[in-house]
Amino acid sequence: MALEVVVLAAGAGTRMRSRTPKVLHPLAGRPLLAHVLDTAFRLEPDQCHVVVGHPANEVKAHFQDESRISWVLQEPRLGSGDAAAQALPAVADDATVLVLLGDVPLVRAETLSRCVAAAGDGIALVTIDLPDPSGLGRILRRDSRITGIVEDADATAEQRAITEINTGILAAPKAVLGTLLETLDRNNNQGEYYLTDIVGKAEARGIAVTGIDGHVPEEVMGVNDRVQLAHLERYYQRGLADELMRQGVAVMDPSRLDIRGRLKAGRDCVVDVDVVFEGDVILGEGVQVGPGCVIRNSTLGDAVEVQPMSCIDGAVIAAGCRIGPYARLRPGTELAESVHIGNFVETKKASLGAGAKANHLAYLGDAAVGAGTNVGAGAITCNYDGVDKHRTEIGENVFIGTNATLVAPLTIDDEAYVGAGSTITKTVEREDLAIGRGRQRNIQGWTPPAKRRTDEGR
Repeated sequence: MALEVVVLAAGAGTRMRSRTPKVLHPLAGRPLLAHVLDTAFRLEPDQCHVVVGHPANEVKAHFQDESRISWVLQEPRLGSGDAAAQALPAVADDATVLVLLGDVPLVRAETLSRCVAAAGDGIALVTIDLPDPSGLGRILRRDSRITGIVEDADATAEQRAITEINTGILAAPKAVLGTLLETLDRNNNQGEYYLTDIVGKAEARGIAVTGIDGHVPEEVMGVNDRVQLAHLERYYQRGLADELMRQGVAVMDPSRLDIRGRLKAGRDCVVDVDVVFEGDVILGEGVQVGPGCVIRNSTLGDAVEVQPMSCIDGAVIAAGCRIGPYARLRPGTELAESVHIGNFVETKKASLGAGAKANHLAYLGDAAVGAGTNVGAGAITCNYDGVDKHRTEIGENVFIGTNATLVAPLTIDDEAYVGAGSTITKTVEREDLAIGRGRQRNIQGWTPPAKRRTDEGR
């Protein structure tokens, strides 16, 4: 039988107190809805329908490159039952429908597969026991059979004492689901069509209802406010940290690591506290990342050392390099083996050859620096003329003195020297010494300001 997924993502999310649609709030750097869709696609459904409400365009724009989604607009929003009914006409008649929630991001594919397999000709739903089920729909049973679901707002005191709750995740053949949705009404405290009401109606018609146990509470936890979002963030991040440690990475404090994307790390890497990885990051073996670093969309070779409070974004760093502390490597930075980038050095679209050094207080933008070159403190490449960017080409084994200003476009050939405090605007030939300073004058017999004030007061 074909499988089609319906994701309910039209909720207003008022408890988030945000202008951002709830399903776009990030968990580990990606929208809640993206996590749900990733899991759904692992089941290889024939189609995935996402039901959205206002502001639908914002949600759709975020996933505009995802061709596997069929969008369904629910307007006005009349509850979860109405949302599912809006999607059903686009579902194939012979399909099993798996209903997911766009704000339940951590459900496992294994749980969903069990739910689909258990549906058969009836309904299968995922449930779980919680010590505090407040605010959630309770599972009603008779002789262990599921007979219905009562929403918290409509429950009696006795029903609120039930700890088994509905997760909102269910599967059923389209024919069964469609028939039951047609029988729904809005005779409840919310004035909405409850999708959960189909369980009681199925029981009344003799349609089998099967319960599937959730794995852990966090797997089926929905995000209704920022407190719940933060709880799931830390749970998810701890799982990522545990997996890293199993692969041979030393994580100094698993509760103080954030991975907001995809991280691959070799053996014997060491990750200190308060480190953030974003996007796609690859670490070779033996990489050391100091506290407070942010590494985004970058590749670091074996034995790279990133010292505290450094930011690396869009860089490719070869083995044995030393970065920081307080360094900033911007997109387009490429470092060959054993390069040193020190404190308060910034690079952008810059390549540095093997063994090159810029140990402190320098800016290298739109530049190529040859192997073995030393860039002194305070040296900068002036790459922007107010309209265009220009390149600086520096050869091998060049010495750039302290506070040198290199005005691009500029070429400095191999083994040349630039004197400290120089402004260089013309090509420096091989082995030449370039000096571009204002001429020094020593004025004798002048009167310092403090002495002038003393003399005037007499």
